[in-house]
Amino acid sequence: MKKLLLIPAALLLLIGCQPSLKVSVYQDELVLPLADESPDSLHMSIYLEYIAKGKPEAAKAINDVIIQQAFDLEDRHGTMEECAVSYRENLIDLYLNENEGKEGICTWEDHLEGFFEGRWKEYRVYVLKYESFRGGAHGITTVIPLVFSFKTGALLREEELFQEGYREPVAALLQNNLKEVFADDPLWLDMISMESVVPNGVFYPSETGVSWYFQPYEIGPYALGMVTAEATWEELKPYLK
Repeated sequence: MKKLLLIPAALLLLIGCQPSLKVSVYQDELVLPLADESPDSLHMSIYLEYIAKGKPEAAKAINDVIIQQAFDLEDRHGTMEECAVSYRENLIDLYLNENEGKEGICTWEDHLEGFFEGRWKEYRVYVLKYESFRGGAHGITTVIPLVFSFKTGALLREEELFQEGYREPVAALLQNNLKEVFADDPLWLDMISMESVVPNGVFYPSETGVSWYFQPYEIGPYALGMVTAEATWEELKPYLK
């Protein structure tokens, strides 16, 4: 196995994220050449914020979900550092096994980022962003917001916000709002599969309303990119609990 060109040690840094919310940061980065003097390499980086100080039970529940979601685990199998190291080693093995001995463009990019971004009532919104390139015409970017109760650490589910039967009317609302957003760009509008624009559980509440996230390919071709469909609290009022 080739030696790593660069593996800075994991860094734990205590910072202030929001009032009453103190977080630590796990960071790691590496550049691994595919072979000696090879122009191809694996580029990986991790930046993940997690709770450093808060209600113990809530903090543990939040951190467990962050670890589970960030590293795509069925459940938590260790500390942040243990899971991150396992993720890195598995990625290295996968890269070498799939590309060793190959010729051509064999550079991979793998970047994982997670941070506390927004606040709504008792909830904190944590955003996971994953960027991956495995060759080909383009890479892929996924953005997932996680909405945590800072009191209990529980994830807020979309169904907890709305009355029964909300999906169809809210879908119609999102579709109409998205049509207005793209009204001046009919070419882009034609790329959207409107029947796929429905409440999908990937949402971001704020003071003004709720945004639903749709990943590349979810409602249209890659060129469309990631799309957010938004509705104000006033528009959503008839369907809220």
